[in-house]
Amino acid sequence: MPGGGNTLHLVRPKALTLMALGHLSPMSELTPASRDQRRTDAEHLKLLSIFHFIGAGLAFIGILFLLGHYAIFSTFMNNPKMWDGQKQGPPPVEFFAAFKWFYVVFAVWFLGSGVLNLIAGFFIRARRHRIFSLVVAAINCLHMPMGTALGVFTIIVLTRDSVRQAYEGLTPGSS
Repeated sequence: MPGGGNTLHLVRPKALTLMALGHLSPMSELTPASRDQRRTDAEHLKLLSIFHFIGAGLAFIGILFLLGHYAIFSTFMNNPKMWDGQKQGPPPVEFFAAFKWFYVVFAVWFLGSGVLNLIAGFFIRARRHRIFSLVVAAINCLHMPMGTALGVFTIIVLTRDSVRQAYEGLTPGSS
């Protein structure tokens, strides 16, 4: 019926049987647009997992930087010959103690961030624990500027309906 709202759709017999049994909805067959969206989602999720692995690597490099900085700083602060020709003596011991807390706090931050990003990368790759990955994305937003970009793009991708359905094992249009 041209121009009419009711059109007859041809359905394959197997699909008709599955629909009658309640295992398949009439909209379960993927349209080309749905297939393209699934392909795009798969590419985006693959890239996000890779970038989470890179973020974890950068966090571990940050720990190495902190260890190197601590080694150099403590060498200079504890070297009595460095202070021989100076007008003032070495700074008080409490000064270096405050820096030790700085090193500990940032080392814990980098370690936690690295581990969380590593786990999120594996979870995104496996399409599991979407909420965990969203929480890690929110934490990544605190890491200016690259972590912010990763966090925002992760939130954008993981909140898409098609991605949520992929995590739940549904095909788009079957809900």
